[in-house]
Amino acid sequence: MLLTVTGTETGGLPSKRATDKPRSAVVINPTKVVDLVDRRRRIIDALAGAGWPEPAWFETTRDDGGFGQTKQAVAEGAEVVFACGGDGTVMACLSALVGTDVALAVLPAGTGNLLAANLGLPDDPAAGVEVAVKMGRRKIDVGIVGDRAFAVMAGMGFDAAMVGEAPERLKRILGWPAYAVSAAKNLRAGPMRVEVTLDNRPPMRRRARSVLIANVGRLQAGIRLLTDAEPDDGLFDVALITPRKLRHWAVLAFAVITRRDKTPRMEVYRARRVEVVSDRPQPRQLDGDVIEPAEKLSVYLEHEALWLCVPQPEDAPDLAEGHP
Repeated sequence: MLLTVTGTETGGLPSKRATDKPRSAVVINPTKVVDLVDRRRRIIDALAGAGWPEPAWFETTRDDGGFGQTKQAVAEGAEVVFACGGDGTVMACLSALVGTDVALAVLPAGTGNLLAANLGLPDDPAAGVEVAVKMGRRKIDVGIVGDRAFAVMAGMGFDAAMVGEAPERLKRILGWPAYAVSAAKNLRAGPMRVEVTLDNRPPMRRRARSVLIANVGRLQAGIRLLTDAEPDDGLFDVALITPRKLRHWAVLAFAVITRRDKTPRMEVYRARRVEVVSDRPQPRQLDGDVIEPAEKLSVYLEHEALWLCVPQPEDAPDLAEGHP
């Protein structure tokens, strides 16, 4: 579902004259960028080179990770919002853009960068700007949890503990391999008793280590956990991960890495609404960003709720076919 916007109205986006250049805004997390001045210059220069006007500039704060800044950018007329930061910054920005005609452009600057990894978005800011100015667009689904939205996956249990306990200093030095440290710490933890309800089906009871509700299928390091997950198919892929011993983890990991057709110790279902209820409060995460622990995780899907800037078909033929 890649669309190129020209002078006519396309797929619900506002019509523009061919000579018009979109107004844009940059929402940047200064704690994730090593050289803020250089990053700003490179983004502005790349936009100027494409004939776009200088963007409005917003920095995230400790109290607002990007939601309010994005809302302000939209109110001031931005037609494209560049999210420059980690997964938390991207999630805050997309939460503000759900249901609007304003497109999100991702300029990764954090550790995980899961949305960028799943949709083939470049790490280099100039290349990220080029993706936006070429006007490739894809309308994707988002998941809703309370007043938050996510585009990659929600999780409860082991995965959230692994994300939350990864040492920040190690993440800055090593990047995603830092998560292996916290993963090793949590491998021997006991399972949680959960009741999982998918749409209107009868509840399923399991002893699980993790429940993942995924809009896309790739994890860190490009590992494809869920081979059929697509970001615009109108359904979540729900994985119930049930290893009990270290050897179960080893078998599961081997099957995932080698892309076996069947993955032991993992059940996969599809649904639009998912409710997970545990016997005790559990760590939870959205798009790799930890949220408050709770006994319940309730998620529903909004179909094709977000415009995302993606590479044009000639730059990314797999995306053109709907296979990130």
